[in-house]
Amino acid sequence: MERRSESRRRRASLSDVQRAAAASALLTAVRPLARGRVAAYASSGTEPGTAPLLTSLPEVLLPVLQPDGDLDWALYAGELVEGLRGTLQPPGPLLGPDAIAGCTLVVVPALGVDRAGTRLGRGGGSYDRALARTRGYVVAALHEGELRVSLPTEPHDRPVDAAVLPDRGLVRLRPHPYDGLGITPGTGET
Repeated sequence: MERRSESRRRRASLSDVQRAAAASALLTAVRPLARGRVAAYASSGTEPGTAPLLTSLPEVLLPVLQPDGDLDWALYAGELVEGLRGTLQPPGPLLGPDAIAGCTLVVVPALGVDRAGTRLGRGGGSYDRALARTRGYVVAALHEGELRVSLPTEPHDRPVDAAVLPDRGLVRLRPHPYDGLGITPGTGET
């Protein structure tokens, strides 16, 4: 809990320039990896901005938080409405929690990630449940300084394959069995 509070405090002090750098790095690093259907999220508050990325993708699914904390998915068509707990979501029809299974790339929010791919989320477990349903390449969007040496992990935690940082771009964290994106994890090359 303390790590989450610390990350939130740090993010609150970021300048507009630093926030814009995170959004730009995300677009630059992730856009070339997008093949077919992509799952992402609509950023809010201090999260690295996803708006430029969302508008550049031909087919992107965004999460729709459900009352039980699980994520359903809807196709993004340029419009967002407020969902549960202040999240932003498409107003379109729900595609079901398993819709993420058809995505080759999944971009997730994180308050931090460690070198083993352990992701520090908000603490609700929504993304851990969703990531259990996909074999896509999972990338966490971070601000500078949010890649950690290690983070505590729980049995239900699902790792990410890479992270995007404004100062370093795409950082591969672990090998990934899916090679349909032309990615060679661990080499720093795409």
